[in-house]
Amino acid sequence: MNLKNPWVIIGLLAVVLFGGSIWYSGHVSEKNNVGVELTPHFKGNTEATVKLVEYSDFQCPACASFQPAIEQIMTEFGGRLSFEYKHFPLPIHPFADEAARAAEAAGQQGKFFEFHDVLFANQAEWSTAASPVAFFNEYATDLGLDVEKFKRHYNAGLVKAKVKSEFDEARGKGITATPTFYLNDVKMEIKTFEDFYNQIAAAVGATTTSAEATPQVEFGI
Repeated sequence: MNLKNPWVIIGLLAVVLFGGSIWYSGHVSEKNNVGVELTPHFKGNTEATVKLVEYSDFQCPACASFQPAIEQIMTEFGGRLSFEYKHFPLPIHPFADEAARAAEAAGQQGKFFEFHDVLFANQAEWSTAASPVAFFNEYATDLGLDVEKFKRHYNAGLVKAKVKSEFDEARGKGITATPTFYLNDVKMEIKTFEDFYNQIAAAVGATTTSAEATPQVEFGI
């Protein structure tokens, strides 16, 4: 090998630098994965026979406007209902995937739904920023999280893979919009809050009807 040839030297340097970058990337990824435990996110009675699953997007205005409806449903029927939140960050929302990862990172410290609520409550703030990361870190601080751990887990490969896995799952079901709900594994067809409320009330055997309820929600699907 002619090491006097500058192109040979440049080629060797390129190989070394490329290999080094791969090693460093893998090393950082492994470090960020330390302590990550992937779990589903449930509210209500996980042993209930009636199961409600939501595929949602933190940057979706309709999802944010629908949260009061979810809260009312869980307040009234939470003892007879298992609710699970799943990620479906739509490609049309540039920060939806990042928000999902941030919520998962908060979940590593036991505060997934607390972060979930903050993201929806402040959607207009972080979703219109040049970058939402500073806001995510601020929310983590306000919730009393270990922010350095939060930052590591936000960038963890395992967290990214979990969000993608749920996105792929939703795609596999043919889901194209958010929020989309499944009640006992059947996709719900709803146009109003009353549709949503009555179907769930019937499933849990409640005698209350939507006419008797007073939901304070702006339905945005």
